[in-house]
Amino acid sequence: MLSFVDLAARPEFAVTAVTCRNDHTNWSAVESHRHVQVVLVRQGRFRRRARGVSTDIDPTVGYLGMPGEEEDFAHPAGGDLCTSISLTPTLWWRLAGDAPRLTTSAVYVDARLDLAHRRLLATTRTPDIDYAGAERLTGLIRHIVEQVIAAPALAGASARPGDRALVAAVRDLIRDTHPAATGLLPLATYLDVSPYRLSRAFTRELGVSLTRYRNRLRVTRALDRLEAGETRLAALAADLGFADQAHLTRTMRDHLGHTPTVLRRLLARQVVR
Repeated sequence: MLSFVDLAARPEFAVTAVTCRNDHTNWSAVESHRHVQVVLVRQGRFRRRARGVSTDIDPTVGYLGMPGEEEDFAHPAGGDLCTSISLTPTLWWRLAGDAPRLTTSAVYVDARLDLAHRRLLATTRTPDIDYAGAERLTGLIRHIVEQVIAAPALAGASARPGDRALVAAVRDLIRDTHPAATGLLPLATYLDVSPYRLSRAFTRELGVSLTRYRNRLRVTRALDRLEAGETRLAALAADLGFADQAHLTRTMRDHLGHTPTVLRRLLARQVVR
C-alpha cells in the first residue's frame, strides 16, 4: 500500500513524500514514468530492478529513474519512507547538459547529499519554494549529476563569459517585477540558461544567493511603504509577494533584525521642535 503527500509542486518539478507499507518478497508489476525521478530514502529499505539490474535502496543509496524506463520493486524488509523528486525532461536537460550519458542509476547518498536532501525538505515547509526551494533543488540535483553522468557538461560549474551580463539581466527582471521573476526556474527558462548556471553565476557576481537578493529588494520596498506610514501589514505582505504577514515578518527580521512593527516606529517622522 502506497500513500503520497505532495510537499511542493510546480510545473517543472514536484517533491513528494511516499510511504510504502508493503511487505512482500516478490517483484511488483512493472511501471514507468513520464518524468525524471530521483528517489531518496528517509527510512527503511527496498529493492529496485531496472534494465535487468537489481539494486538495494536504503538511506545510503537512492536512484535516478528516466522517462519510459521500466522498473519494478520488492519490499522484503517491510515498509519505507522516501522522498520522490519529479523533474520534467526539459528541466533535467537544463541541469544535466545536452544529451547526458548515464553511467549508473544508483545514487550514493554521501553526507553532502544527505544534508542537501534535508535542507530541501525543510524549504518545502516554508513559503519560498520558487526561489529558496528551487535553489536547494538544483543544488541537490547537481550532487547527483556529478555522480551519474559521464563527463557532465554542467552549466555553471565555472565562470563563463557573459555571466556578468546574465546577472545584470536577472537583476533588471527582479527589480521590474517581470512575470518571469516569480522564481528561479521561470527566470532560467526566460533567459534560456541552466538554473544551476544562473544560481551559481549570481552568487559569484554579487556574493549573495539569488534568493537573498530578491528578498533584499522586497525588504527595501517594504521599508519604503512603512516609512510612508503603511499600517496594513497583511496587505503589504500580499502586495510584495510574501505568502503571508508572518513570512514578511521573518524575512525583515532576518535582514534587519527588527519586525515590521518596530521598523515602522523607527521610521516614523519625528516632529522637530
